[in-house]
Amino acid sequence: MIRRGAGRPGGFAARYGPWAVVAGASEGLGEAFAHGAAARGLNLLLLARRRDALEAVAAEVRRRHGVEARAAVVDLAAADAAALAEEAARGLEVGLLVCNASYSPIGPLLDRTPDELQRALDVNCRSPVMLARAFAPAMAARGRGGLVVMSSLTAFQGTPWVTLYGATKSFGLALAEGLWFELRGTGVDVIACCAGATRTPAFVAAMPGGAPGLLEPGQVVEEALEALGRAPSMIPGRVNRLVSFILRRLLPRRSAIRVLGDQTRKLQQRH
Repeated sequence: MIRRGAGRPGGFAARYGPWAVVAGASEGLGEAFAHGAAARGLNLLLLARRRDALEAVAAEVRRRHGVEARAAVVDLAAADAAALAEEAARGLEVGLLVCNASYSPIGPLLDRTPDELQRALDVNCRSPVMLARAFAPAMAARGRGGLVVMSSLTAFQGTPWVTLYGATKSFGLALAEGLWFELRGTGVDVIACCAGATRTPAFVAAMPGGAPGLLEPGQVVEEALEALGRAPSMIPGRVNRLVSFILRRLLPRRSAIRVLGDQTRKLQQRH
């Protein structure tokens, strides 16, 4: 179902405002989503663990865009994360939810601690499910709203050395696409954004040499928000779309996994 004009600032705010909740908003893509939503006229409730970084993003959003921006310290791995987010949003009409928080243990899965693996499952899988359950019912009742789930190019096949991260991103992709169909008759738009390499602080620290198809966070956000209401999932960046097509459609699956493993081996060697 295509809704023309949702990408324009006025139309976007009418459909997905007046408030957006951005989970994992202290830096990188989450910070870019905060600015992207604010530039479209939405007020922001920002969620993350690091109070100082979160308050700094909120202050910059207010300064640049003239909207209201609040910060709520929430550990998105915690069992009560969604309940805390709901409490922070009490009294706000939330029309857009961005599930951006993620955690990626790097290196052989069998070398990772149980706590690392559990945190990845909690942040990357449980958090978007419970946040969607917390905020989407009110959107459906109003007949409008949007949900963005950040997935990854790793969602489409096994990705060695970030094996669990890729598996959780497959979960996020399937979650968003299923919800897209379930909610399409309610007026709530859902999309999975399957981003490739993005110049976030975490990526730059892990891969200072960059990677093919590297995008700026703002470009990823602009393409994702523009696609909301137009498709159940999307891949930002022409190079990334081409690479994904080659890996999924032209190469045998084992070859695609080997190609990705050769790339991510550099990541785990630097870790």
